Amino acid sequence: MENKDFNLENIPADQFQFANTAENLHDKKLKTKQMSYFQDVFNRFAKNKSSVVAAVIIIVLLIFAIVGPLFGNKAYVDSYRTDTMLVNYQYLKPRLPFMEGTGIWDGSTVLEVSENRYDVYRGMEEEIGHPIIQEVISTTTTTNVFNETSTLYKIRIDSYTALDTFLLTLTADQYLEIQKWQDETGIQVILPRVKTDVVGNNNIWYQSDRKGNAKFDADGNFIPSYYTSGYDDYTSKVRLENDPWTEEDPSAGWRYAQRTGTAESGYNYVVRLSAYNYFIYRYGFEPCFAFGTDARGFDIFSRLANGARFSFMLAITVSLINLLIGAIYGAIEGYYGGVVDIVMERISDILAGVPFTVVTVLFSLHLASKIGMVPSLLFAFVSTGWIGMASRVRMQFYRFKNREYVLAARTLGASDARIMFKHIFPNSLGTIITGSVLVIPGVIFSETSLSYLGIINLDSASVTSIGAMLSAGQSCMTTAPHVVFFPALFISLLMISFNLFGNGLRDAFNPSTRGVE
Repeated sequence: MENKDFNLENIPADQFQFANTAENLHDKKLKTKQMSYFQDVFNRFAKNKSSVVAAVIIIVLLIFAIVGPLFGNKAYVDSYRTDTMLVNYQYLKPRLPFMEGTGIWDGSTVLEVSENRYDVYRGMEEEIGHPIIQEVISTTTTTNVFNETSTLYKIRIDSYTALDTFLLTLTADQYLEIQKWQDETGIQVILPRVKTDVVGNNNIWYQSDRKGNAKFDADGNFIPSYYTSGYDDYTSKVRLENDPWTEEDPSAGWRYAQRTGTAESGYNYVVRLSAYNYFIYRYGFEPCFAFGTDARGFDIFSRLANGARFSFMLAITVSLINLLIGAIYGAIEGYYGGVVDIVMERISDILAGVPFTVVTVLFSLHLASKIGMVPSLLFAFVSTGWIGMASRVRMQFYRFKNREYVLAARTLGASDARIMFKHIFPNSLGTIITGSVLVIPGVIFSETSLSYLGIINLDSASVTSIGAMLSAGQSCMTTAPHVVFFPALFISLLMISFNLFGNGLRDAFNPSTRGVE
């Protein structure tokens, strides 16, 4: 209700009081620091926890690819190209020294073996002196229709000390060199030659029947079956404990080699070697591989690191080249538009219609023999890989080329190149960076798939890839699953992490999501 006695023009002075006294002020001075575009992007990316975890995993995998090969034994890795004996160290289980005796990652494996094979392991333990059978888990006795009994043993063995004894032909100098090393270290590498009817099994040094079943003496001990002839020039003092050899009568001892050739042409010596001890002699360290070994005896840890390094280098190189070509091509399309855009788009459509697999096969067949498989693969990825980047850049240029700041720059006389790469391109940087980063897992996955399917061959002593390792491991998935497990784990972590990382990166660079957290 209107108060007619209230006059705005004649308000008494005592009705006024100052409101800006110190005790009544509630406003605070703005103290926020100036933030750059990329600082804002980083802060928003850091709020996405899954993307941060994914980024950490990618960094760890990248560090593994860079420094992993440095942890491999150089002498062992260098022997990949020349040493044919590495096959004797195939399918060794993953082993870490501090996990010894745990049954997990300690180089052991659980087997179900016959009584014959169980005796072979016992005999190897007795001859070489290294423990092989770590645990007898269970025994099962069965009887067949002929009333014959047999026993199956479920045992845990050390896959390293259980390496099969093998034969090797040495020159006279090599033969003497091993003997000298034995005397210096006290480690026996050369084992006595055996007489056995079991063909192809060099582990059996005791008397046995043709099936390899051991014969025991009255006390249940193995009966040695060594050759006894002293013409093998064996001078080393490191011998089996029960060797009847003496310095006074060397011919009374056991034979440690089969000598071939003549004195005129030079003798060769066929010797029987302990695989475990020969490894120590040959490479200077006891066999211990964190990820085990594959079918060729190659160290999976160093091979996987080399394969990961190759995959990262290939993917990053392809991403950078595609970024360069696609940025220039897409910028010209989007900026000029019209006929220029139509013609260039039709060229892109034609190239995009060519299947990538066909391009790869053609390059590998006709170009790999001239410049190598890796450069030809790089050409295959780049030949059509830039089209997606060009499309993204083109879209961004259409989005920004008619903005006010672009029109102002054109009015002030800026050249087309300056407008394109000084004013428009930086505003498209978020989408372009995101697209470039996500090219990396795509290239790695494509290269892995092509190697796995055998379309390209990147597996050699010096070069390998994740796909080649997966392909090599599929034939032994039941007997040696570790051969395929670690490459599969690597590629799985990489793909999942890049997917999450890309989602977070896309949201962080997207200005429309700013302030919605």
